[in-house]
Amino acid sequence: MAFVNWFKRHLVVLAGLFTLGFLLLPNVVVTVFSFNKPKGRFNYEWQEFSTAAWRDPCGVADLCGSLSLSLQIALWATLGATLLGAMIAFALVRYRFRARGAINSLIFLPMAMPEVVMAASLLTLFLNMGVQLGFWTILIAHIMFCLSFVVTAVKARVMSMDPKLEEAARDLYAGPLQTFLRVTLPIAAPGIAAGALLAFALSFDDFIITNFNAGSTVTFPMFVWGSAQRGTPVQINVIGTAMFVVAVLFVLASMAIGSRRKRRQA
Repeated sequence: MAFVNWFKRHLVVLAGLFTLGFLLLPNVVVTVFSFNKPKGRFNYEWQEFSTAAWRDPCGVADLCGSLSLSLQIALWATLGATLLGAMIAFALVRYRFRARGAINSLIFLPMAMPEVVMAASLLTLFLNMGVQLGFWTILIAHIMFCLSFVVTAVKARVMSMDPKLEEAARDLYAGPLQTFLRVTLPIAAPGIAAGALLAFALSFDDFIITNFNAGSTVTFPMFVWGSAQRGTPVQINVIGTAMFVVAVLFVLASMAIGSRRKRRQA
């Protein structure tokens, strides 16, 4: 009876831990198999513990090249989508103009539209314009795809801002640029950062839109898909594990910085 009562009291926590464990299970599998030494071409069955892949993560031809290309595209797409998305979000929240409601609705179309439809549409546009498929077409496609997510994240933050803070800055003789840099931008920064991180993750991870508009260019997701047809090298698991660890460390660092700021304010 005591166990039943304890289980009822902690049911929500247990359900949350179970869900979190289920979501992290694929990452655990990827990490474990990054130390595997398969006997065949496919790294699907555990054979023997080995750190050879960790000692030579670029041992597979074109793996690190495709990874570097994906990182470059993701960084530039994040920069472009964040700049454009932040400006669009401020315009939609702060200003009243014709077709504002229609633009608000159109912003959500790339998020609701199947990726294959957007990919085919962009491919048709590039072909009709005579643009050669490659790095730049992938970059443009990724910016178009990530833009809506950035606008949504920044817009939510800007809508929650108190305009009285900016009015107080102007009352204290701060100019428009000073008000923006010292008041508006710091308050909107969490939303902009969230949109940028989301854009980076979406761009780096994208396969469908990239596959349509890449031409002969091979990004990391395309390399993984192509390798899966012939055999999955252990180095792919190594890269995936390293990226997961970096993401976790980034989140922990952000949490530590946030808690430190709260302690200073208290």
